[in-house]
Amino acid sequence: MAKTHDLKRRIRSIKNTMQVTKAMKMVSAARLRRAQERILATRPFTQATIKVLSSLAARAHAERHPLLEEREIKRTELIVITSDRGLCGSFNANAIKAAAAYFASHPGQTISLMTVGRRGRDFARRRRAPISAEWLDVFRNLEFGTAQQIADDVTTKFVQREIDAVYVVYNEFKSVVSQRTVVEQILPIPRAELLSQGEAEDYIYEPSPEPLLDAILPGYVRMRVWGALLESAAAEHAARMTAMDAATTNATDLTDSVTRLMNRVRQASITTEIIEVVSGAEALG
Repeated sequence: MAKTHDLKRRIRSIKNTMQVTKAMKMVSAARLRRAQERILATRPFTQATIKVLSSLAARAHAERHPLLEEREIKRTELIVITSDRGLCGSFNANAIKAAAAYFASHPGQTISLMTVGRRGRDFARRRRAPISAEWLDVFRNLEFGTAQQIADDVTTKFVQREIDAVYVVYNEFKSVVSQRTVVEQILPIPRAELLSQGEAEDYIYEPSPEPLLDAILPGYVRMRVWGALLESAAAEHAARMTAMDAATTNATDLTDSVTRLMNRVRQASITTEIIEVVSGAEALG
């Protein structure tokens, strides 16, 4: 049977761990509030921008801009967005699982990875998948400039025909206890379905359509990447807060369990000592 001082040491260790999980939960809760505020402030503009640009892409002829060109997909760039740290439940596992599923479902394609976050980078290295770029510590100070660099990088590769399609894998923030893993195509720009007779009517452009599309369509890719980064940041904090709350609850239950065991050990020790005293007194008598 375990000794009392060993159980006391274990209880202290559990309580120290519980203090850490409580602190991490509070930090994640504070960061989640800020991330939610950024999403709420950005999501309407992002959705409206994507809707307008997608509609424009649907009405524009594909030959008018290289970002609209749909061709046979042989080489794909997969942007996998994960976190730089663990202790966030199944957050990273879900994104990695979705990326692995994409590999499995497209065996004939040459797939390269652009990883955002250490966990995705480590997954790519374990799989020995080609990594075109690594972005680490992005979420420490998330800025639109990062999304712009990522978007411009894949856009350049697509225009130069180094790749034929670009997909992004990330966790979409739904609520504190719910995140949805998403795999979205961002290049070539998806052409929106129109409610007309199936024909996409063209716009009258002023000035000519080529410089106008050159100025507008790259913004679509940047907004898609920026939205994915914001959603992933909020989902990470929510997942970590939930995981740390569950860890704190489990630590509390474990402390109670070990405390009860320690009390039983102490009672058994006291009972043994009383029996020894009584037996000794009877033997002397």
